[in-house]
Amino acid sequence: MPTESEARPRQSTESWLSAHSGLTAAIVLLAGFWVRLWTAHGTFLNPDEAMLFRLANQDSLVGVYRASLADPHPPLFNSLLHFWLGLGTSELWLRLMSIIAAAVFCWVFFRWLTLVTGRLCGLIGLIFVSLLPPFVRLSAEVRQYAVLLALLVGALYFLERAMAEDSPRLMMASATCLCLAVLEHYSTPFFAAGIGVYALLKILWPGQTPVSRKVVAVLIVGQSVALAVLLLLYKTHISHLGQGESRTVMQGWMSEFYLRRSYYETGRDNPLLFAIGHSFGVFQFIFGQLAVGDVAGLMFLAGVGLLWRARGEARTALRQLPVFVVLLFVLACGASLAHVYPYGGTRHTAYLIIPAITGVSFAAARITGERWTRGVVLALAIVVICAVFGKQHQPYMTRADQSRERMNEALAFLRGNVVPGGLIFTDLQSSLVLGHYLCGQKPIAAQAVSSQFETFSCGGYRVVSANGLTATNFTPEVFLRLERDLVEKLRLKPDEPIWVFQAGWVADLPERLRSESPDFRDLQFHAFGNKIKIFKLTATDAASR
Repeated sequence: MPTESEARPRQSTESWLSAHSGLTAAIVLLAGFWVRLWTAHGTFLNPDEAMLFRLANQDSLVGVYRASLADPHPPLFNSLLHFWLGLGTSELWLRLMSIIAAAVFCWVFFRWLTLVTGRLCGLIGLIFVSLLPPFVRLSAEVRQYAVLLALLVGALYFLERAMAEDSPRLMMASATCLCLAVLEHYSTPFFAAGIGVYALLKILWPGQTPVSRKVVAVLIVGQSVALAVLLLLYKTHISHLGQGESRTVMQGWMSEFYLRRSYYETGRDNPLLFAIGHSFGVFQFIFGQLAVGDVAGLMFLAGVGLLWRARGEARTALRQLPVFVVLLFVLACGASLAHVYPYGGTRHTAYLIIPAITGVSFAAARITGERWTRGVVLALAIVVICAVFGKQHQPYMTRADQSRERMNEALAFLRGNVVPGGLIFTDLQSSLVLGHYLCGQKPIAAQAVSSQFETFSCGGYRVVSANGLTATNFTPEVFLRLERDLVEKLRLKPDEPIWVFQAGWVADLPERLRSESPDFRDLQFHAFGNKIKIFKLTATDAASR
């Protein structure tokens, strides 16, 4: 039995956390904001970030829209980024928009989760979304996901309040967030369907407080407008994207080869095992640690069961919630089974962070007996384990390899060794990164040279890259095939030097050429960390192979 002096500090901590949950939440939110700032500074843009910058870096919004037609995402984020980069182009500034959006998401998620499940569950959920390493990294990059999540949770929060307060104005705010989310990312329709069913449950569920016709009318109009926006985007954008070898347009633009395992394949996958394995894969991605992700998946299932068995005054509301969170997973899995959208441990299902953390947080609160100290300690312990023992999700670069100093060294080398007007040959991912820095963040208008190559000039140099259909990333086989075509298409002189530049998530071309091709056993190359490589060839060498 603890003595009175031992019990008093525990009671004091418990009472303080309960009485100052808002202050504690603010501290957690600020900690998450600071961690994201630190993550975002001092590193060069990865290929995806550089691509989004190039799409947004146009002379006008019309130019942004036209450039976005070739991008597999709706135009809202690129339009926002267009205005944002008008105020600065440093890596930290470009990423700050996502960091701010992530802070908004974390806070509104805390408010919503507190509203529907209680203060302790809300605080535990806030700790997870603010500090779990995978979401920190994802929301500290120039990407759509932080803005998307802020809009989705905004739609959910305003819906909850609109129903509770019978407010058409708040329902209009929910509908606006949902429509903007459709313009932000093509995963939104699955969430929109889930939130529509959730709203219907709140209206039709026995014992639910009735809402006015005005609120219902605004809900219906909002869902209809969101559907109309989606159909417009399908007609003007999605249907025009390349299908490749895919069964559906959606799978085609979702990069079939990169995400092949995230789609159900008849003859390769068992439907039940696919659903179970990829559902746990979602939790492994969110928590960034395989064992913890599996435990979190089990906690989610426990949380769903505990929500359904809830008792007391909030029983009706808590029974609607597990239907909603499970439905989002069912819709996501069903979309993969239908070859419409990927499912599993990938950032493309980032919207599942909302239902996943909801279930896990509720289970954590109940497992710890609704004790504030235990709940907070458990959540922080899970975050620390994930940070210390977590595994980075591919593709990624270490912070040291992605250091801005590495890029500065590589650019200094190019400027010191490539003569003015010289030719630099790259794959697509490297072209995006190189163009961003070599051109000094100025707009780039690449021109097609042939069905395989495109070119642009800046900084006094000529950059020729393989296009997206030819080589996103150079492999030895692809490079050896393309180097001869390059000489022929550009009609290079025999002694003209060709500088090969590779940078991004995969930059192992010179090493692989050395080991796999006898012609390159003595190849000399310059490495700037593990993710930037440069070497020199001549047109004669390329043509003779």
